[in-house]
Amino acid sequence: MPDKSQILWMYETMEKARYYEDTMAAVYMEGKSPKFDIGAGTIPGEMHLAAGQEPCAAGVCVHLKTEDAVTATHRPHHVAIAKGVDLKKMTAEIFGKADGLAGGRGGHMHLLDPAVNFSCSGIIAEGTSPAVGAALAAKLKGTDAVAVSYLGDGAANQGGFHEALNLAALWNLPVIFVIEDNGWGISVSKAKSTAVPDNSVRAAGYGMPGFHVADNDTLKLFEVAGEAVARARRGEGPTLIEVETYRYYGHFQGDPEMYRPKDEVAELKAKDPIRRLRDAAIADGTITEAEADAARTRAHAEVDEAFAFARASAYPAPEDALTAVFA
Repeated sequence: MPDKSQILWMYETMEKARYYEDTMAAVYMEGKSPKFDIGAGTIPGEMHLAAGQEPCAAGVCVHLKTEDAVTATHRPHHVAIAKGVDLKKMTAEIFGKADGLAGGRGGHMHLLDPAVNFSCSGIIAEGTSPAVGAALAAKLKGTDAVAVSYLGDGAANQGGFHEALNLAALWNLPVIFVIEDNGWGISVSKAKSTAVPDNSVRAAGYGMPGFHVADNDTLKLFEVAGEAVARARRGEGPTLIEVETYRYYGHFQGDPEMYRPKDEVAELKAKDPIRRLRDAAIADGTITEAEADAARTRAHAEVDEAFAFARASAYPAPEDALTAVFA
């Protein structure tokens, strides 16, 4: 079981990620109403939010160190926050500002922070192979660093994912694959796209352990991920974890969500993982209500500061458009 410091860290991280996504949802809609225009507003372009999926990030990243590599998906903010990505620079990047992680060039699906070994991509399952590469590098260097690759349940059907599993197992690499199963691949349900009800069973085909974490359970994931990371650090190879999670927003902001059952989101919010973690930790005496409130206040303050920083940052100079890019 997690100790007090780990519980507080996970709770504060989850509160930060949730408030960040809810704030981003509101800011993203600035200038996009009454008629939605994806190219208009404070933040033009697509936006994929992960409110509801916070356990996937906090329950794994609590076990990681700065030198451990993490690759995330096109829905990356919660994982970036949990890995310690500079929140001000990340938000400025999403706003397309010069103070962003990539000077405003990458946007929200292509965040990169070498200082904490975090990256993500908008290409489905793209992060699996780089994670295997990072794990190979750690093994060749003789360090105990690990790599974690996040992917969605839809990405588990991509060929690149299976190639990555094969190499990770063949070379006995210190990498953990975390499938965030939110039930939907864009607008297609998992039941209509995937031959197995639980992707963790696919681990057996590659000779690695596979685990399924049900019901967005932060504490269960903490336990499973802790053992997977410890195995990897001991040189015992890769692990596949699938987490049954949920997203409260649509696939993208502006998604009409006609494919979702009418009451699905309300039912999911009724068992919110952040509230469940807080209530359980207070009930068993691990933390006090005052400590939880203080953590939530700190998380919200950091997010507010990051958005204020991004708004105040300057846009890149037009003449810099072709610098720091590959021709």
